[in-house]
Amino acid sequence: MTTANINLPRILRVGAGASAEVADVLRQLGLQRPLLVTDPFMVQCGYAERISGALGAASVPCGQFSDSVPDPTTDSVELGLETLRAGDYDCLVALGGGSAIDTAKAMAVMVERQGPMRDYKVPQQIDSGLPVIAIPTTAGTGSEATRAAVITDSETSEKMLCMGLGFMPVAALVDYELTLTMPYRLTADTGIDSLCHALEAYVSRKANPFTDGIALTAMHAIHQHIRTACAEPDNRVAREAMMLAATQGGMAFSNASVTLIHGMSRPIGGLFHVPHGLSNAMLLPEVTAWSVGHATERYATAARAMNLADAGDADSLALGKLSDGLRQLNADLAVPTPRDYGIDENTWHDSLALMAEQALASGSPANNPRVPEADDIIVLYQRVWAG
Repeated sequence: MTTANINLPRILRVGAGASAEVADVLRQLGLQRPLLVTDPFMVQCGYAERISGALGAASVPCGQFSDSVPDPTTDSVELGLETLRAGDYDCLVALGGGSAIDTAKAMAVMVERQGPMRDYKVPQQIDSGLPVIAIPTTAGTGSEATRAAVITDSETSEKMLCMGLGFMPVAALVDYELTLTMPYRLTADTGIDSLCHALEAYVSRKANPFTDGIALTAMHAIHQHIRTACAEPDNRVAREAMMLAATQGGMAFSNASVTLIHGMSRPIGGLFHVPHGLSNAMLLPEVTAWSVGHATERYATAARAMNLADAGDADSLALGKLSDGLRQLNADLAVPTPRDYGIDENTWHDSLALMAEQALASGSPANNPRVPEADDIIVLYQRVWAG
């Protein structure tokens, strides 16, 4: 293999109460003028005030942009940039799920750049920007530990993948207590998103020894705890395990890459406004079943890590158990098909060619064990529709 290129946050604090240490982390980094980037729900539930209060208690002045939106768009990023450019800020503190964190990342890199954000999507690499301190409140995207952000182009509805060291937070405060209020659907969808991150990183053509161990550990924890976290939202053991696994999944895919699931997921989100984790969940069983024969040993090992297959099972048997187990997981967590979600059938089928084109353009499918052509992706979208 070629040399693995590993990038991680400079500071990573993990555990109950980690978010309260934000002022100390800023001091450690030599930062003094943060802009808090969050969303209306974080304000409503009091989490934004908790962070700004911790900063105020340490005599750290803090501005606030609280209008980040789910599945951030270039328009919503531009609103944040108006606030950022109007103040003398030296960093951003991102509080929320992947959408708030990705909004802050995009603001951090675009504040010093001209032109539309589409000029900076993959394959461009953006390696500079203001420092971002990420405080995730969902156990899913792993954005607190990745050098990537996904932003929807407001003009074209394309979900753009943007990458580079400029998108890597300098610090991440991973506090599972912030996830105790997550509702069932969000817990399920972000949890399966994390599972996709870990599984895709493990089977990716860019997998490496560093990410392999992290990915397997994350897969094991997620499959063991996701049902409990959904059914028992106050279960601290399950919530802590899911939160750590989400960060590990982010580390794994950021340093190995996602594959076909994520490549096909972004167009569904961009065109039909399906939440990112849910669109991944819709795709997970079918895309995995299509891919397993081209990385038999890896997928079989993943099945064993998730306790879907026994240690003594032949790889061929483990592959069948993996496909069956992922379908059962979706059933247990009530993951809808695109049709059940309410997407119009004619619009779905009329969009197949465009979705396949956008999926391939993201670059992620090229890292899949079985590399698809556009026609393969169209067939997979049709199978996912049929359920």
